[in-house]
Amino acid sequence: MQSEKPERPSWLTIKAIPGPNYHRLKSIMRGHTLHTVCEEARCPNIFECWEQEKTATFMILGDTCTRNCRFCAVKSGRPGGGVDWEEPGRVAAAVADMQLDHVVITSVDRDDLPDGGAQMFAVTVQAIREKSPHCQVELLIPDFAGDEDALAAVVGQRPELLDHNIETVRRLTPRVRSRATYERSLGVLRHAKAIRPQQRTKSSLMVGVGESWDELLQTLDDLRTADVDVVTIGQYLRPTSRQMAVVRYYTPEEFERLRNEGLKRGFLHVESGPLVRTSYHAARQARDVVISE
Repeated sequence: MQSEKPERPSWLTIKAIPGPNYHRLKSIMRGHTLHTVCEEARCPNIFECWEQEKTATFMILGDTCTRNCRFCAVKSGRPGGGVDWEEPGRVAAAVADMQLDHVVITSVDRDDLPDGGAQMFAVTVQAIREKSPHCQVELLIPDFAGDEDALAAVVGQRPELLDHNIETVRRLTPRVRSRATYERSLGVLRHAKAIRPQQRTKSSLMVGVGESWDELLQTLDDLRTADVDVVTIGQYLRPTSRQMAVVRYYTPEEFERLRNEGLKRGFLHVESGPLVRTSYHAARQARDVVISE
């Protein structure tokens, strides 16, 4: 017998209030012909981040992902054409126009490229630092299909934070993620520290897709074993009817328990809450953990 669809709780009610900063940032993005994961992935925090925090997460390498994860609303398929090497300059110009102190750069997966897009990440960091030398750069990277040279090219740019998302527990990874493995993701995080021991790393975990509490705790243990510094934990919300359904909604009290479990394990920062996403309050997290060099 199929279980009933869980009712969306009141604490997940989101007020959409697009104010002047939201419209200003949207105008800057469109003016530079750029994509944001905030829009493409239908992030529930877009109005808060764009209006109040004045931050956004840029998505490079186009808007078409070569993978088709069951939780994600980003368009999937075969990207048309090659790589737009003018994009890093446009991102840097937008960062300067927005006068950001902290920026998050992510991308679609580009398994069609020999290096998975690693060089584009590197060039984008260089362009941002040339125009905005005081801006902290956080990178949310794909797994580059396990290519250690590609990872080294990105880590070599010394981002203040390097993120790679584990997304879900080991047992559910084959069902939830496309062409990704739990061990490979742990390996990306572990190897980043091997390349540059002082590199601060971060990963994100979504709940509500069928995992058990013990599996969540084991995932936190695995991330700490990989020497991850920051973890974010948030509720999976079904973006459209094409993505997998929510199995259950966690309460704010359960998110607080998960936060405490993470801190108990030695993470430097744990952001845990129903609407938390990887780049939610990213600048605040960076202030807690980034090492000055």
